Amino acid sequence: MVRTIFVWTCIVIATLVLGVLTLATYLFDRKGRIGHRCARLWGRIALLANRVKVKVEGLENIHGKGPFIFMPNHQGSYDIFVLLGHLPFQFKWLVKKELFSIPFFGWAMAAAGYISIDRRGTRETVEAMNQAARRIREGMSVVIFPEGSRSPDGTIQPFKKGGFTLAIKSKVPIIPMAIRGSREIMPKDRLTASSGEIRVRVGNPIETENYSLKDRSALMEKVGETISRNFELISKA
Repeated sequence: MVRTIFVWTCIVIATLVLGVLTLATYLFDRKGRIGHRCARLWGRIALLANRVKVKVEGLENIHGKGPFIFMPNHQGSYDIFVLLGHLPFQFKWLVKKELFSIPFFGWAMAAAGYISIDRRGTRETVEAMNQAARRIREGMSVVIFPEGSRSPDGTIQPFKKGGFTLAIKSKVPIIPMAIRGSREIMPKDRLTASSGEIRVRVGNPIETENYSLKDRSALMEKVGETISRNFELISKA
């Protein structure tokens, strides 16, 4: 209990301080570069406060600066801190529209340039997806959890179609990533924190140029197989 109180106190303070800095720099940093540096520091603070070790392998598989669409599996809340703190690329998140309505937190995400997506499948959703694809083609990398939410039992859940639609429309490589260990630290529907180690394995890029929307299921299967294979590899290591 003491650990959990300490960890959340650190996270809340870091959120307030770094969120204010992100908002303050928005007027002269419309691309959110300073905001991303703040988010990276935020992730590092959360990991350090909870004494979480992170091991990343496979970054040498990524060539160039992007843009890319990073697709990791989603084991627990600390996936976000790990990716922010240890993925050495400038990127944005695709975030559920509802989260932008959270006072202060949502404002900071908007200032950092994160992309709002409405999952209800409305006309606005299609337009937001097209705008996101355009921004990616122009050079912006993004992170998408293809499962849509954290796994309730540690297994990799079925993928949602939206991220793959975006990948096909943007025509940039998908970087499949496997994450293991974050569920043991803070799983879904639990706020108590435990220390431990999180391992990340980065797979080879998967090109999307030759895929159309009718090939979306095949692309989903290919990405899913790659993530599952790497997930098993880091499980055995």
